[in-house]
Amino acid sequence: MSQSLDEKLATLAGPRRKKVEARAAELIAEEISLGELRRVHRLTQKRMAEKLGIGQEGVSRLEQRSDLLLSTLRSYIKAMGGTLSIVAEFPNRKPVVLTGLAALESNFSEQSRKAAPVRRGRPSPR
Repeated sequence: MSQSLDEKLATLAGPRRKKVEARAAELIAEEISLGELRRVHRLTQKRMAEKLGIGQEGVSRLEQRSDLLLSTLRSYIKAMGGTLSIVAEFPNRKPVVLTGLAALESNFSEQSRKAAPVRRGRPSPR
């Protein structure tokens, strides 16, 4: 018969149980949603919206998304007073902090604006 997690933890010696519980708390702290992060910083969606220059509903949608542009995520983190770092992790190697993404991103955005044709008048029928 299988044991529940609580039952398994109860069988561990005191120091071992404390160590397992502390590590579990560390892992949980490493995983946090954008909404939870905003609440930890005691910011409302309305206040974040003001800082980002968007509507509250935009903050709500942003917090629900699973796929964000780096520029969007960077702006969100910056609005809370933080900075965004991207870390690549590989088996059997130390984590690597990726650099130069801001420069690449701003260059890409600038090139996209220059290359995108500006359409005026009525849209063409499809």
